[in-house]
Amino acid sequence: MIVDAIAAYRDELTAIRHDLHAHPELGLAEHRTAEIVARQLESWGIEVHRGVGGTGVVGLLRRGNSQASIGLRCDMDALPMQEATGLAYASTNAGRMHACGHDGHTTMLLGAAKYLAETGNFNGRVTFIFQPAEEGVGGALAMLGDGLFDRFPCDAIFGLHNRPGVPVGQFAISQGASHAGGAFFDIRITGKGSHGARPEASIDPVVVAAHITAALQSVVARNVPPVDTAVLSVTKIVSGDAYNVIPQTALLAGTCRAFDPRVMTLMETALRRLAEGVATGFGATAEVDFRLIFAPLINNVPEHTDALADAAASLVGEANVDREKPPGMGSEDFSFMMERVPGAYIQVGNGPSAPLHHPGYDFNDAAIPYGAGVFSALVERKLAKGAAGG
Repeated sequence: MIVDAIAAYRDELTAIRHDLHAHPELGLAEHRTAEIVARQLESWGIEVHRGVGGTGVVGLLRRGNSQASIGLRCDMDALPMQEATGLAYASTNAGRMHACGHDGHTTMLLGAAKYLAETGNFNGRVTFIFQPAEEGVGGALAMLGDGLFDRFPCDAIFGLHNRPGVPVGQFAISQGASHAGGAFFDIRITGKGSHGARPEASIDPVVVAAHITAALQSVVARNVPPVDTAVLSVTKIVSGDAYNVIPQTALLAGTCRAFDPRVMTLMETALRRLAEGVATGFGATAEVDFRLIFAPLINNVPEHTDALADAAASLVGEANVDREKPPGMGSEDFSFMMERVPGAYIQVGNGPSAPLHHPGYDFNDAAIPYGAGVFSALVERKLAKGAAGG
């Protein structure tokens, strides 16, 4: 049983995960993490390529004579937030935390690499992709820009993410849309500052920012067709330094999310029109910077979606695999890799943990054998011995 075999590495893998958790690194600065990954892979006889897309690591493992190739991907970066777990292995880097479980994802892929290197029960090539900078910093695009799939061709690629609230030992996968595309926006408002006691001499950017924020709530409600799903959230308003000074400028920032690129374009158009129009109405100006950070992640090849779900079911039984998970509005830049190479993405139960991106979150070590196991089972099934070239 694959899960039992990987569970035998429990102490080693847990130690790696706790070390990564205690030393989180932000996107494109995962130097220590990448070196730990590279050295572990090398210790298991896996060919290693460092510095792919900056701090990315790629491992290659070949068995048999088949030319078939599968890519397995994880993310390595942490978030810029303060940890509040009180764990013995809590972050030692102030203002940085593994609050999304990328330390666990990295460990899961290392567990699969160790198992597959030891057993060799497949025919073909496995490409282990340890990606930096998933959290909106462009790590997938950086690896693609560094020729990831030109240098390391893959017939299909697969990824996973832990899911708080789903019991350990259960999986969930979406048919079709899995994660929304995501954009970040900044709106810089320029008015006219004055003394707080003389508002008539000002063009108050704070007032303008408040009206733009309210107006933006109509973008989804009155522009996006009800049959489509979209989210627009203003998440930051910054302005002013003193109680008695009306400032000169204000900054709004936030995110837009949708499953359809056409809906994203519609939201961008409406956002620009409202921001600029409202500001003009108050005598101010608004400059909009709208940036697409994540493409929609779509499990759009049933063969690969079914193969990943089947691999999960082979580990835990069909009753523990939800094959009809509704899509979520979170985003994942693995989508850019799946635009280049077909594949699928699955969620692995993390048990009753705090939510993702929460200061009290911690990855559940009991989930490691299941994530590593589903990757390993997938390889043994997709690159089965006795298949073409075997």
